[in-house]
Amino acid sequence: MSYLDELNDVQKAAVTTTSGPVMVIAGPGSGKTRVLTYRIAYLLEQGVAPWEILALTFTNKAARGMKDRISQVVGPKANKVWAGTFHSIFAKILRIEAPKIGYPSNFTIYDTDDSKSLLTSIMKSMGLDIKKRYNVNTVRGRISNAKSNLISPAAYAQNEELLAKDRANNRQDIVHIYKAYMTRCKTAGAMDFDDLLYQLYVLLHNNPEEVREKYQQKFKYILVDEFQDTNFLQYQIVRKLIEYDQSGRNICVVGDDAQSIYAFRGATIDNILDFEKDYKSHGIQTFKLEQNYRSTEHIVKAANEVIGFNKKQIKKEIWSDKGSGHKIKIIKAISDTEEGRRVADLILEQKNRYHLDNSEIAILYRTNAQSRVFEEYLRRQNIAYRIFGGQSFYQRKEIKDLIAYMRLSVNFADEEALKRIINYPKRGVGKTSIQKIVDFANQNQLSLWDSLTKIKLPARTSATINDFIKLIMSFNKVSQTVDAYEAASIIARKSGLQGLLKADKTVEGTSRMDNVTALLDGVKDFVENDEVIEEGLEDKSLSTFLQTIALYTDQDDNDDVDNYVTLMSVHAAKGLEFRSVIVGGLEENLFPSFMAMESPDGMDEERRLFYVAITRAEQFLTLTFAKSRYQYGKLRYNNPSRFLEEIDRDHIESTSAISSRTLSEQPSRSSVRGNFNTVRNRPAMAPMVDPKTFQPSPSASIQEGMEVIHLKFGKGKVNKIDGGRDNKIATIVFPGIDNPERRIMLKFARLQIVG
Repeated sequence: MSYLDELNDVQKAAVTTTSGPVMVIAGPGSGKTRVLTYRIAYLLEQGVAPWEILALTFTNKAARGMKDRISQVVGPKANKVWAGTFHSIFAKILRIEAPKIGYPSNFTIYDTDDSKSLLTSIMKSMGLDIKKRYNVNTVRGRISNAKSNLISPAAYAQNEELLAKDRANNRQDIVHIYKAYMTRCKTAGAMDFDDLLYQLYVLLHNNPEEVREKYQQKFKYILVDEFQDTNFLQYQIVRKLIEYDQSGRNICVVGDDAQSIYAFRGATIDNILDFEKDYKSHGIQTFKLEQNYRSTEHIVKAANEVIGFNKKQIKKEIWSDKGSGHKIKIIKAISDTEEGRRVADLILEQKNRYHLDNSEIAILYRTNAQSRVFEEYLRRQNIAYRIFGGQSFYQRKEIKDLIAYMRLSVNFADEEALKRIINYPKRGVGKTSIQKIVDFANQNQLSLWDSLTKIKLPARTSATINDFIKLIMSFNKVSQTVDAYEAASIIARKSGLQGLLKADKTVEGTSRMDNVTALLDGVKDFVENDEVIEEGLEDKSLSTFLQTIALYTDQDDNDDVDNYVTLMSVHAAKGLEFRSVIVGGLEENLFPSFMAMESPDGMDEERRLFYVAITRAEQFLTLTFAKSRYQYGKLRYNNPSRFLEEIDRDHIESTSAISSRTLSEQPSRSSVRGNFNTVRNRPAMAPMVDPKTFQPSPSASIQEGMEVIHLKFGKGKVNKIDGGRDNKIATIVFPGIDNPERRIMLKFARLQIVG
């Protein structure tokens, strides 16, 4: 049987139409990779030389997989196809042609650390504040963005919009840093990752006859995978290679506008939206792969309904013949902690009822900081899990740094915590000084902390260490007089960690700050939570909080486990699939993100991100949201995400999980489409009890049979009180919530007696 027989009619047409410009719009689960690889195999079978084919991908893994699949069809000549990432292919060309733009052929490629080191050196030489105003990650991000938009240092200096933005952020010297950086790189015969694209464009633009025509003639067939993820510069380079000033120009782009979710990395959805228009005069042919081989009908139809609300899109109707399948489950939780608990319970149910393996289940979230609660409840249920594309919450550097400060603040003898933070943020205690302190402690049988006060070091270092000692001792005093949240907040602020992270305005820096905020919110939840989670927690101090998370951090090393639930951000999930997908945090201002609220393009991208999330599911799709969650230390009440309203009720298992303001009174699709003012401007979901009028009664007054009000759970009845005199626990039934029976420790309870 020919490999072409494996294809449906549209796939086969996309593979065998090889002349001129071709666009393949590949919906989720529609066999995109198969079409791309078989197209190259078909070209080779038709007599095209492998070195005349250029296939551009976004990952080395995709390029290797492409070559492996092609070789299965046509043999070893597949290895001679020019298939690779934009950066690897362009670096290969630059190695040959670099002298034409003033670089040596053996130019050095600076990695991220090299680039940051050079920028730091330049800024120091200019006398700039590199700790706050000119954070190296932020500056590097600005320069990277300029290169991606083909803005040279000279053009930057003439761009009033960019200069005005820098002035508004009190970073008006970025233009001078950019110029100096480019000069220093060229002097050193070095290019950074962005230069591999930027300098290739310069090469092609400045050498039209000697270089550009050479590669136009060499690459007779060009294919671009994941075209919706290309940025402005990548597309401009492709256009340089495909200019229609000669015969034989054949380009095929493969992608899905509905899965364009990387604008924050510079991806430009207009590249794929405008491609037909760009090549209309050249007889472009478009093929839409609309059959989904992955998901059941309820999931596919829900995805179609959601993406239908985007105005800017290439119209298509994805369909499936895998049967209607299970309806979509929606979980409404009172709080994010309950969301975590109910998700863990759901996973146990799916494992027992449907015999799913852990590896067939994924939890997706909008921000990495959301993983904390899910991780904690998975551990409590002894469910193995792994963070994909990142680290477990308590293993992230910024979390370990802050926890190290907390640990040392309650226990001066904690040597590992001391070594981790004594020079972080940097305070001038170098590795040599730290080693001297360690050696002194060992020689004199002292703890590291005691050795700090006894060792003789240079005056400047001694003064710095004395300041550090005073700082930690002040934290210790605070930790003994206030609750865990107040202590942790003071430590995060006065240690300098928060200020250091806030100064980094890059996507990565913002994510690290979000993680620290999530940790502090977790501490706040620990302080405010009066339900009995673990026996033996006698107070709400920082020391007790550290005891509760010690087990979590101790269990992080689970590399020997092969069968695990996958946790990841939606961005990281693109291209993957699971039998069961759980999408958490579907609330306004979280998913969709508050940063996208006022921008139509931003909201469209958030909807595409949700589309990607739900189309990862094969059989089971669960969407969860919390009515309240701690954010920045305050309990905030949330509306369900507007995306839940955009799914027809026919595809939902039960609409009772959604408030009367959403699915149970769902407006018609025509009245909602394109107009979310009503959704956006509605008031935040009201708490069950008005915090302004709520007045807790003394816990000693609570008796069996009483009716009480709880701030989060509403009105309930005390059925039973047990436990010792100092640790009485009330069993209370709150009829208005799911899982109505709650056990609450009275010494921490905030209950108002009403009858």
